[in-house]
Amino acid sequence: MAQEDVFKKIVSHCKEYGFVFPSSEIYDGLAAVYDYGQNGVELKNNIKEYWWKSMVLLHSNIVGIDAAIFMHPMVWKASGHVDAFNDPLIDNRDSKKRYRADNLIEDQIAKYDDKIEKEVKKAAKRFGDSFDEAKFRATNPRVLEHQKKRDALHARYTAAMQGPDLKELKQIILDEGIVCPISGTKNWTDVRQFNLMFATRFGAAADANNTIYLRPETAQGIFVNYLNVQKTSRMKLPFGIAQIGKAFRNEIVARQFIFRMREFEQRWRCSSSASRARRWSGSAIGRRSGWPGTRH
Repeated sequence: MAQEDVFKKIVSHCKEYGFVFPSSEIYDGLAAVYDYGQNGVELKNNIKEYWWKSMVLLHSNIVGIDAAIFMHPMVWKASGHVDAFNDPLIDNRDSKKRYRADNLIEDQIAKYDDKIEKEVKKAAKRFGDSFDEAKFRATNPRVLEHQKKRDALHARYTAAMQGPDLKELKQIILDEGIVCPISGTKNWTDVRQFNLMFATRFGAAADANNTIYLRPETAQGIFVNYLNVQKTSRMKLPFGIAQIGKAFRNEIVARQFIFRMREFEQRWRCSSSASRARRWSGSAIGRRSGWPGTRH
């Protein structure tokens, strides 16, 4: 069975047995927004409880907090989210579909890699045990041509993303002849930046000065409360702070069921960074790495 078919069966099973429902389904739903059903919420709560016990309660130098979703906008300015938490977007005028420009270019780079690997596999099949892959890659004209184009594109793309240079990103797409996967045309708009944070208004006056954001991650609530926790708990280094809470990201291309949603629950545990805590912090990261969705 194809992987895509298996995935569809999992999604269907989750709905049929009360684990996950499309949100607002009676009104056609919202893309990448899901509700946990009667069984899903119990499963999620069990995972949260087990994570909290194993990551917080079983450690004398780990404490937890529950920070607010709303935070002062300067928090996100200082963290770089306001200026840098962006994706470069481009639209195809014929299909009316929107894409991330960097993803289109990265897919093109991957195509060059696939062409190289295809040449290598053909040669390996032809020459058998006598095949010298390193020599073939270094001497075969077609491989060298593909590698040259791939390296030139990668260097150009890397330089364009530093700014990012939006005009250069579009020019790369045009020069490479990248077409829309839906319409097959090259009728592209200009590339523009799109911030992934959800903005809203705070208070009664709806003006620009009252703009705040739904948090895109839970870590900042830990960082801004670090000193408060340290003083009130009288914790000594090394120690850590953990949090479980909602986060929100206005994903451009939200897909993959509950694995990439616009509203999701995030587990995060941050450790102190003092030099004498490095060994402890490293072992703590190792223990956390086995937990999917845990950030540190």
